[in-house]
Amino acid sequence: MILTEKQLQSFETNGFLLLPQFADHELCDTIKDIAAAHLKHKVPPIETEMEYVGKTKEERKLISDGKAHLLEGQVTVRRLRQVYHRDIVFKRWMENEKIRPVLKQILGENPTITISHHNSIMTKMPHTSTETSWHQDFRYWHFENDNLVSVWLALDEETAANGVLEFIPGSHKMHFSVSQFDEKEYFSDALEENREIIAQKVSYPLQKGDVVLFHCKLLHRANKNSTDEPKISFVYTVKGCSNKAIEGTRSSEFAEVPLN
Repeated sequence: MILTEKQLQSFETNGFLLLPQFADHELCDTIKDIAAAHLKHKVPPIETEMEYVGKTKEERKLISDGKAHLLEGQVTVRRLRQVYHRDIVFKRWMENEKIRPVLKQILGENPTITISHHNSIMTKMPHTSTETSWHQDFRYWHFENDNLVSVWLALDEETAANGVLEFIPGSHKMHFSVSQFDEKEYFSDALEENREIIAQKVSYPLQKGDVVLFHCKLLHRANKNSTDEPKISFVYTVKGCSNKAIEGTRSSEFAEVPLN
């Protein structure tokens, strides 16, 4: 698949691009079935809602994988981490050859999977999930530059009711001051100047097999899941092959996967 000039310009301007019905439905069902089994048994490494809500700025930067399963009592899994190494089906999706030319167009060079970030099955569990506040992924990552794009796969229907992604178009090119973010580095909706920006938000219902590409500096958020069914999605991140992780940070903790 090759993007048109119109699609490329749309990504450049808005910071995100929808690829409708990109993934085969049978693949989506297989991924979802495997993920459901891992979620049921809380197969580590995982992140829980308790960890997510309670993290400080420093904890969000330094959190270590694989500890959440040690918590006692009932926990709501927010995401399965390190999915590239969990199952061959997950690995093959992340190495999908059909999307590589698209990613190369957007990044301007060969893509490389960064195992350190995203690389997750994301969930919004019924009623027990929490809202995801406005944020830029790049504020938690450490690379030489911001040439990184996330690949989000909808495994089933995603709507405002169960936590579909919302974006602020063009926010990946906006310049923000530190004061516009709170102590956890979320984009504060308490500030009038921020509320004017947030008012520009957009979202699009997703269907099974839809893929959304979005820039690492794009402001995005999601509602909690108010339906009776879990919402399960797959997300991983790629970077331009020349964009190096900063040594000694979590971004350099895992080996990368070149997609030549």
